[in-house]
Amino acid sequence: MVLTTQKGPRAIALNGDEAVALAAKQCDVDVVAAYPITPQTIIVERFSEYVHDGEVDTEFICTESEHSALTCCLAAAAVGARTFTATASAGLALMHEILYVTSGCRAPVVMAVANRALSAPINIHCDHSDSMVERDSGWIQIYSENSQEAYDSIIQAFRIAEHQELSLPTMVGLDGFFLSHTLENVSVLPDETVRKFVGQRQIPLVKNHEGKFVPYKLDPENPITIGPLDLHDYYFEHKRQQEEAMRKALGIIRKVHDEYAEVSGRRYGNGLVDSYRLEDAELVTICLGSTAGTVKTVVDQLRAKGVKAGLLRIRTFRPLPVQEIIKALQHVKAIAVMDRSCSFGGSGGPVFHEIRHVLYDSNIHPHVVNYIYGLGGRDMSQLLVQKIYRDLARILETGKIDKSIKFIGLRE
Repeated sequence: MVLTTQKGPRAIALNGDEAVALAAKQCDVDVVAAYPITPQTIIVERFSEYVHDGEVDTEFICTESEHSALTCCLAAAAVGARTFTATASAGLALMHEILYVTSGCRAPVVMAVANRALSAPINIHCDHSDSMVERDSGWIQIYSENSQEAYDSIIQAFRIAEHQELSLPTMVGLDGFFLSHTLENVSVLPDETVRKFVGQRQIPLVKNHEGKFVPYKLDPENPITIGPLDLHDYYFEHKRQQEEAMRKALGIIRKVHDEYAEVSGRRYGNGLVDSYRLEDAELVTICLGSTAGTVKTVVDQLRAKGVKAGLLRIRTFRPLPVQEIIKALQHVKAIAVMDRSCSFGGSGGPVFHEIRHVLYDSNIHPHVVNYIYGLGGRDMSQLLVQKIYRDLARILETGKIDKSIKFIGLRE
């Protein structure tokens, strides 16, 4: 049991999964539906204990698959409930169909993804292949550097997903085992502080068949249809509305992040991107997730030697914060984009594709190379990060890129 009824924040030793479960508990969730899968299982196990012990008033549904778990969350959200689930790897892949249905129905489900490699061969350790597959599914995607950020991001995610101008499902990624099973000191807020910050779910109003404005939820008193057959007559317009909501989400994510910083005292850049020693940096890496912690250590080492190194961590990957990325990289001369997943046959990893796309129409054109690393949980050591910066220095010195896509830390 974790008691968080104290008047102010306090530090508790938690692994990432436990931090996520506690955050969901404090957000006063109505329905949790889930199916266990490593390395996510601790999240729903811990939450089920909260339910059993009477610490939350939540309907906990043990389903027969992840596909069913997300379907339950979608249905619960459609009748106005605050809903949460968690998964990883093959579980997220099994949800694939319902991910699109959930976003298309504008159901503000919040989901934690303990990032894990997809099989085959069977692997239970971390990479980002599971969530990168879903980057076009219409879900907001936030990636955490550490367990503290996972805790904070889940709390923010409910405010973001349920915002009346968005109603978009939101997933928060935490690196499997690196974060999910590693003990850290996590500063947790009092229950009442979190409840006040998140508030009650507010349902947006829509015009029904009678021309009346009614809450956008399934209600026999005010009948509407959610997720109907939608052929070429209106489907296109509804997809366009999702894109507009995603664009609007950029400002709302920043606003929620800033408001949470006022409550917690913690910031993660501007909520979209997180820069580290980037002001005068010439050699920069770009990455997502827990690897940023290792990169920061190397950046400090290089700075002590006079090397102008820096880091740009992408916190919000969907919607992609295009202008923030361009602004952050204005004075950079060479960039290494680190991908913990691979787009087979796609000439580079997905983050690399996105960054080069962003820079193409900008007024800055630094050298950009891609490093695919850590697949299946392979460690990304400081020595390997140092090698990346040496490669960048050589590119800057010679003006030449011998190979734009490299696999690092691999037996070849």
